[in-house]
Amino acid sequence: MSDEKGGNEQNEVGHCSVCGILKELFELPDRTDRCCLSCSADLATAVLLTEEIDSATLGGRNAEGLIEELTELSVRVLARSQSSDFGNT
Repeated sequence: MSDEKGGNEQNEVGHCSVCGILKELFELPDRTDRCCLSCSADLATAVLLTEEIDSATLGGRNAEGLIEELTELSVRVLARSQSSDFGNT
């Protein structure tokens, strides 16, 4: 197989480090693990929400909406990771 399709050899099939599903994996900056597209998107969103919460808090602004969104996201990621048999083999 050739790497000429775009030069993005990091997207290989394997088990997601969050949910354990066997899918194409993606690597986020500053992380060594690889995740499926859904988990990668959720992890990237969590990073951005955390930065926005920190910024709002330091700026004296209300961050409640952002905190609620991060909580909902965290619950969704946790549910996804617990719904698989990953790690129970």
